Amino acid sequence: MSQSTLKAGTGRSELLARAEHAPHALGMFAEASAQLRRFMPFDAAVWRVTDPETGIMTAPIHAENIDDKGCANYWEIELFAERVNLYSELVQAPVPVAGLRETTGGDPGGSAIYQDFMRPRGLHDELRVVLRVGGRPQGTVSLFRARGRKAFDAADTAFIGSLVTPLAKRLRSFAEPRPAGAVPYTLGVPGGPGLLLFDPSGVLVSVNDEARRYLDELPDGPSALTAMGLRVPPWLHGIATKVRAAAHERDRGTARIRLRTRDGRWLVCHATCMRQADGSLGGSAVVLEPAKVSDVMPLVADAYELSERELEVTRCVARGLSTEKIAGQLFLSPHTVRDHIKAVFEKTGVSSRGELVGLLFIDHYRPAVAGQEEANELASITKR
Repeated sequence: MSQSTLKAGTGRSELLARAEHAPHALGMFAEASAQLRRFMPFDAAVWRVTDPETGIMTAPIHAENIDDKGCANYWEIELFAERVNLYSELVQAPVPVAGLRETTGGDPGGSAIYQDFMRPRGLHDELRVVLRVGGRPQGTVSLFRARGRKAFDAADTAFIGSLVTPLAKRLRSFAEPRPAGAVPYTLGVPGGPGLLLFDPSGVLVSVNDEARRYLDELPDGPSALTAMGLRVPPWLHGIATKVRAAAHERDRGTARIRLRTRDGRWLVCHATCMRQADGSLGGSAVVLEPAKVSDVMPLVADAYELSERELEVTRCVARGLSTEKIAGQLFLSPHTVRDHIKAVFEKTGVSSRGELVGLLFIDHYRPAVAGQEEANELASITKR
């Protein structure tokens, strides 16, 4: 075994160990990027969390040596003009890693990202990565090398490919509920929806006070200052851009993401494209609002690696159904239901149905966000 191979193996182990001990996604990105740079040099990078159901970038985002406005411009180019190594295609690829120059045979001139984003910044090559597990994207990474450096090669692709699944699993695990008492209930936060309106060119033109407060609660990251004096993060520009791209038939899919505030509460962000009085396409409206239990539950279940059947059983448990009723509803034997419940208990580290519902639902659905009435209803389930 060569010395370089040994160093790469040691570097991989150190990188994954640091990622495993990171307290949150931003910390994981910073640690992974710093370790990776030692063994596979690059000059700029953007690490993004994605919503595993829609594949759209969400918060948080970690950027290195990329201007804040560039992070938003990159995504607009990706959705409206790019043809090479699209993330939407890469997520389905056998190996979700691709270098721009390697893909284009050293001639990236047909790439809009290269022409409009990279060249003006003196960047020579890009290595794109989708961090996925179970076919679901948990994050994306863009690594850039500046002009004068060699292009990313097959060895780089293979090394990054070996990190995809473990880093994706670590990202997925951040949806697990935090330890009891780690994050207190936060009272007095806005309960109504936050609304942001973008014009047809993607410029923010109007925002309500609730949206400003929601944005203030989100993790730090790159953001672009608007004429309204509000700093707008790339993921927000991204979802507004995606819905415009879909309206122009340049993209498809639901413009919807889930994201977490600094104190651990979940929000939902979704967008729609507006039409003018004459029927022509107009700007886009983006809504930020507290997440419902049904929004968060799939993420938490995925973090604990619950199977589809185990999730179905868990939902029935949350409704207060007995073993016999669950068996009848799901066309299973009572013995099989008990086995599923036991497996769920083992994966989540609880010992009763009440603890399970409290862990998967109430810990994420704080009264400050959900509304006291529904939170009380959920709490009553744990006492059945």
